[in-house]
Amino acid sequence: MSRWKYVRCVVRCAGLALAMTLSSGVGAGEVPIKILGLDDMSCSAWSESKNDAEQRALYVAWVRGVITGHNYANRSQQVSEISSGTVEKHVTRYCNYNPRSDISDAAFRLSDQFSGRNAAITK
Repeated sequence: MSRWKYVRCVVRCAGLALAMTLSSGVGAGEVPIKILGLDDMSCSAWSESKNDAEQRALYVAWVRGVITGHNYANRSQQVSEISSGTVEKHVTRYCNYNPRSDISDAAFRLSDQFSGRNAAITK
């Protein structure tokens, strides 16, 4: 599989996973979210990917897929536009402040912030 086909697959899977999670009707904290991501979704893996452009691109594509899933599930509170550079800066900043966290948490907070909701999604 070519690298770009893999990236598109990662983006679609991340978006669909978030959309299914958001539309399931389960409130936050009741059932843990099953994250379908790359092998290592830790902030330490994000930091280690700084000098690996291909790995970093996969992480950024995954986060953009999560945001696409957010937009699909929450059409009234969509993230209208966000650059890959903005995604990268946000995840880096999030991981610097939360080094034991995961990239998925950074992605969810990014969708919270850029959708104008500024709060976690609840039903």
